[in-house]
Amino acid sequence: MQAVKYINYSKKDIPVLFEADCCVCGGGTAGVPAAVMAARGGSGTIIVEKGVSVGGAQTRALVLPFMPTFVEGSDTPIITEIKKRMLDEGIDMDDKVTAFGWFNPEKIAYIYDKMLQEAGVKILYNADLIDAVTEDKKIRYVIVNTIEGLVAIKAGVFIDCTGDAVLARISGVKTEKGFEKTGNNQPMSFRFEMGGIDLDRLYEYTRSINDNWCATKPPYFEIALARHRDIKYPLEPLFVAGFERGELTEEDIEYFQAFTITGKPGCMSMNCPEIPVKFKATRAADLSDAIVYARSMIHRISKFVIKNIPGFEKAYISREASMIGARESFRIVGKYQMTENDYHERRKFDDAVAKTAWYIDAHGEKVGEYLAKGEYYEIPYRALITNEIDNLIVAGRCISATFILQASMRIQPTCMSLGEAAGAAAAYSKKRGIAVNAIEWDKVENDIKAYKK
Repeated sequence: MQAVKYINYSKKDIPVLFEADCCVCGGGTAGVPAAVMAARGGSGTIIVEKGVSVGGAQTRALVLPFMPTFVEGSDTPIITEIKKRMLDEGIDMDDKVTAFGWFNPEKIAYIYDKMLQEAGVKILYNADLIDAVTEDKKIRYVIVNTIEGLVAIKAGVFIDCTGDAVLARISGVKTEKGFEKTGNNQPMSFRFEMGGIDLDRLYEYTRSINDNWCATKPPYFEIALARHRDIKYPLEPLFVAGFERGELTEEDIEYFQAFTITGKPGCMSMNCPEIPVKFKATRAADLSDAIVYARSMIHRISKFVIKNIPGFEKAYISREASMIGARESFRIVGKYQMTENDYHERRKFDDAVAKTAWYIDAHGEKVGEYLAKGEYYEIPYRALITNEIDNLIVAGRCISATFILQASMRIQPTCMSLGEAAGAAAAYSKKRGIAVNAIEWDKVENDIKAYKK
């Protein structure tokens, strides 16, 4: 993968920095498994990441732990391997109570780097995807902004793991955004960490409020508040009183959640604030305004818990996310568009690449409707490919799905399994000389597949 030429782009000659069999755009929860699987399958692979760590929501947006699929046997091999590698580093991701995937963001970023390097993947950090050069229904090059300026990357297969369907959109793929009925995206979050917490004191306080309320306890410990839900959380009166005293705004108390961080004693990851839905995840100006707005919410919430919740007396803000937490933004319209009916009918597919039973979790619109234990639905390969571009696969939360269905499939383990399948498909495409959007996944040999029915 060496630069051997220049291409003319926008009336400028820019260097082709790399040539690869597979280029993965976005190094998040789907991107890392995609790149690893493509490389292990024999494809020369590069992963393009705009930050300075891979892991995306897990490492940059501080979204931890990851939620369970609620279905036995859904962990595909990459997820199993990551859990084993984390355990080797002293981080046990399974607490056997919540089924959450508890992890440490710094440790998982390190493990991802090692996995990519061992697979032979070239990592290009500090690289913003800005455009694509397409010809005859194929992406020939992606244009990336780096410290050297604009560069081109050539590849045979491209995998869009940007989360926002960036590569798909700039390549001419049809997309949708927001709830079909209102146009609203799911509300974003701007997470942060707090250190200096006396977790034992905090745990005893939660028990004093309601001994049956909290099923978790340190070191795997969660506290939460979610207003306007069927569940009435014991912390709600405390936060409402803070609002009435003027310490918090009504938006501050809409959603509050905090999780302990394995390997970081006295620290909690704050799954809040939930940014008001008036800020769109699909508008550039709104994203910037949302960050400023949310930062003020962070400081009000942190001051409030320090003052009012036992265990937080000596706490402080120890880290702020380097990426906004978007639950939903753009979604491709692929060869198959998943709908709410696929969830309710527990639909299975011959070309399935993953399965999940996570509930419909559309903040601000619709939350609930759990499947019964043992029930699940599958995600077909056709939801990852498009009619417009022959050599493009899309993985992660922006696959082809309606707003409500996406609210179920968007969780990290499912996105990781989708990336794993995308990487395997890219390698299979190279070996067989078949365009990725022409692969009939139900006819692919079982040993190629990560998810086996």
